Amino acid sequence: MTITFIGHGYVGLVTASIFADLGNKVWVIGHTKEKIENLKKGIIPIYEPGLKEIVKRNIKAGRLLFTLEYDKAIPESSIVFIAVGTPTKESGEADLSSVFEVAKKIAPKLSDYTIIVTKSTVPIGINQKVKEIIEKDKREKVEFDVASVPEFLREGQAISDTLHPDRVIIGTESHRAEKLLVELHKPIDGHLVLADIRTAEMVKYAANAFLAAKISFANAIAQLSELTGSDALKVLKGIGYDKRIGSSFLSPGAGYGGSCLPKDIKAFLNIAKNFGYDFSLLKAVEKVNNQAINSIVNKTRKFLGKESVDKTVGVFGLSFKPDTDDMRDAPSIEIIKQLNKEGYKIKVYDPIAMENAKKILEDVIFCSDVYEAAGGADVLLIITEWNEFKKVDLKRIKQLMKTPRIIDGRNIYDPQEVKSLGFEYLGVGR
Repeated sequence: MTITFIGHGYVGLVTASIFADLGNKVWVIGHTKEKIENLKKGIIPIYEPGLKEIVKRNIKAGRLLFTLEYDKAIPESSIVFIAVGTPTKESGEADLSSVFEVAKKIAPKLSDYTIIVTKSTVPIGINQKVKEIIEKDKREKVEFDVASVPEFLREGQAISDTLHPDRVIIGTESHRAEKLLVELHKPIDGHLVLADIRTAEMVKYAANAFLAAKISFANAIAQLSELTGSDALKVLKGIGYDKRIGSSFLSPGAGYGGSCLPKDIKAFLNIAKNFGYDFSLLKAVEKVNNQAINSIVNKTRKFLGKESVDKTVGVFGLSFKPDTDDMRDAPSIEIIKQLNKEGYKIKVYDPIAMENAKKILEDVIFCSDVYEAAGGADVLLIITEWNEFKKVDLKRIKQLMKTPRIIDGRNIYDPQEVKSLGFEYLGVGR
């Protein structure tokens, strides 16, 4: 089957590469000449374990092709996936300008029956608008259908999530489109859920809202545990064994971030508002997440006092999660911004995200490794739980620091072990 993906971010590039690896001919359309030329050479713009090898293999096999031209890809494709960004506007609603722009470009290039699939996360009802745009601008007798196939990829595990998803949601109003999309997804295991388009659109937001709620619940329990003298990790472990609850996403920390949860929570709140529903539960989820981020700053103040002159903060981890270079809405950004305002000297290190962080963070010292970041620090913050940080030589870290204090925002260390080495230690919910 010949298919096209418009957009080569995490979702577009990973999914396109996997479908090519499964034997399809896959076009990827971009809008930046430099990025497309790099992709043709196998130079990818994102960090995702294993992706570079898959891209190069399928370029060599002639199954994965990159272009700027809609004329080349669209006419020969049976299915066209829209996989462009839907960032958050200041109002909280999703910015759909790229989705609509792409739909207008697709329409006049259709030459035979084609399914237009929205892979991007879009509010309920947007696929209908995409359909109206294409209907208006397409050639008169060309047939098409629209569909919603939301993505559920985790950065750092996107390849596995594409090949072995928990579920594949296919939303469409057309039996013809449904049959072809089911055929395309046959090599991919996972529960198949067939639905109408509005239901498929809703699933994505509902899933991310529930995951965010679990994270915020864990952080709320952590805050209460600190006040009551309880161990939040054991509390959450205890309830996680309940099959009705489950243990995933029940780890307290420095708050959630990334390209999906913060953006989708804001968009879902906006959707609910537009439909006349006060989603107070989700408002509380967002509030607790902000409290989790602020708690790291408050613990830093607790260790260092009000006087920030000549005080240095070392930061381990900048990306919103390990195994990615993604800095979008990473908790580290807000934490560092607040500490910057208070006048602390800040030294940072991340194994992968340093180049992206340099585009965002100001007035910080970027270090070459963990030991440079810890050098002369009055306190060390663990913001991202990279495996590298779990294996550092803590005795050496202690010797390098001005004052041996650790605020473990991801609970990666054993408190008693760290304290036995002479550190003052604060975790989350411990």
